[in-house]
Amino acid sequence: MKRLPPLPALHTFLITAQCCNFTRAAEQLHITQGAVSRQIAGLEAQLGYELFIRQARGLSLTAEGREWLPRVQQVFGLIGEAVEQIGEKRQTLQLKAPTCVMRWLLPRLLQWQKERPEVPVQLTTTVKHGIDFRREQFDAAVIYGAAPEAMLSSQHLFDEQLTPVCSRPLLEGPNPLRSPTDLQQHLLLHPTLDERDWNAWLSSANVRLSNVSQGQHFETLDLAMSMAAQGTGVAIGDWSLIGEDLNAGRLVMPFDLKVKTGLAYYVVFPQKNPPSARLLELTAWLVEQARMR
Repeated sequence: MKRLPPLPALHTFLITAQCCNFTRAAEQLHITQGAVSRQIAGLEAQLGYELFIRQARGLSLTAEGREWLPRVQQVFGLIGEAVEQIGEKRQTLQLKAPTCVMRWLLPRLLQWQKERPEVPVQLTTTVKHGIDFRREQFDAAVIYGAAPEAMLSSQHLFDEQLTPVCSRPLLEGPNPLRSPTDLQQHLLLHPTLDERDWNAWLSSANVRLSNVSQGQHFETLDLAMSMAAQGTGVAIGDWSLIGEDLNAGRLVMPFDLKVKTGLAYYVVFPQKNPPSARLLELTAWLVEQARMR
């Protein structure tokens, strides 16, 4: 097999052929004009024919040079595509999400990694519900709240829908839950440090209870759901986030009423930077998972 020309010399040929001037080629390559001339001369010597016609006012390609140019362009185009595609496959997507959505999000990200191990996702959790891409270096985020601001590209996952949940033994125990007024006989578990979730649901159910403020408060949904599954009391939670517990029978819904709060969960990313194909694929997959819940 004939010895191939060195890649740096071919790159120098490509740049020189595009501008047909040793000086401008040297500027683009950040080397001296003499170095460009020597690399081209060495390449021509190895090939056994000239690639450029030297003229007083510049250069022009010989017939052989014109044949070489599209082939060298194709080679470097393929190298560029490989660098971009392989680098993209290896790059980890950085995702931020609030802890309140972990019960839904984490099992699905584990499933994503089984299906697409070549597109890893690094998840950062936070108690905050929003994202500021100007200060935070994430590819995307799952946020909770009202509709995202206009500067964000967003995909709706699901609306928040509040409903009481408890263990089956508590549901069918000495003080069974047959109507919302029966909640008066049970300890109410709050997934937040305030009482707005229970108050919102009770208002929609047209029920007033005197024991709302006497309930147990938790800092996370997970803690409230864990205590409810153990039969400690009745928790209020987002139906969209606790589907796994309901399907597994760890929790049951004593009532059919689900109350939309007007808040929702979204996948968002900044508009200023075009999202990668990998990010768009992950986003579409999460949206599809949300529709299947």
